[in-house]
Amino acid sequence: MAKILITGGVGFLGSHLCQALINHGHHVTALDNLYTGSLQNKELLSDHQRFTFLKKDVRIPFDFKNDFDEIYNLACPASPIYYQKTPLKTMQTSIYGAFNVLDFAFQNQSKVLQASTSEVYGDPEIHPQPESYWGNVNPHGIRSCYDEGKRASESIFFDFHRQFHLPIKIVRIFNTYGPLMSPNDGRVVSNFIIQAIQNEDITIYGDGQQTRSFCYVDDLIRGLIEMMQSDESVIGPINLGTTYEFSMLELAEKIIQFTHSQSKIVFKPLPEDDPKERQPDLTLAKQKLNWEPQVPFEEGLLNTIEYFKGLLDT
Repeated sequence: MAKILITGGVGFLGSHLCQALINHGHHVTALDNLYTGSLQNKELLSDHQRFTFLKKDVRIPFDFKNDFDEIYNLACPASPIYYQKTPLKTMQTSIYGAFNVLDFAFQNQSKVLQASTSEVYGDPEIHPQPESYWGNVNPHGIRSCYDEGKRASESIFFDFHRQFHLPIKIVRIFNTYGPLMSPNDGRVVSNFIIQAIQNEDITIYGDGQQTRSFCYVDDLIRGLIEMMQSDESVIGPINLGTTYEFSMLELAEKIIQFTHSQSKIVFKPLPEDDPKERQPDLTLAKQKLNWEPQVPFEEGLLNTIEYFKGLLDT
């Protein structure tokens, strides 16, 4: 079985990935500075004998005596609340983190996967978004620390591959939801669910007609693993997400229905550079990985609601 390093390993996606790889019999080390990672997730994982936790920051070069077969680089705040609060730290995490992870991978001759994002497409003028689309990103807006940081990290990964022949993989992750999301990270699904459970007003920014497509976390994790296990010629970038797209108003109404909430919907101004629509073209994922999402949105949403109900009851 493989020895695997996951940066950002006790965050939302990292924790699910750690658990899945442990269940597959691998030895997993999570590296996280706990800026957005969860101590609760760490404690849940620490029960496994094949799990190790290292409190480290990817912005700082690291070297420890452990050879890893695979590295998943998930380290970076993905919530606008966090990455806009510390924009320089966000940019450093994407760029310095990419250099440090790639240097370490080169020393260990590890295969390394970069978790990029649909945010590289910005406010897209092409819909749905294929990987060949270069995007429409504001280079100096309030979201650019994340958008441009991830675009730069993709470039760094490709340059390491071209110059040093390092085996790399790049995926672009679209909106993902599910259990273990932080209740305070400001993402729309968790915000709406918590507001609905507590019968508070549900806040929609803009007119609510902007659309997103939400992929359940189990499907996303399966896609990450499929990408890592794919042929060396499959480098990416490859989109991972779902084509089931709907408006923010529809999402709020569905969550009110599923939680039997008394919440009312209120509208506030749309933040700067907020994309009007977002949906992946999954042609490459289907062709190269034989992957597509399987969990129906309503099923995943009910699972997520039950998770947050349990969290708020404790």
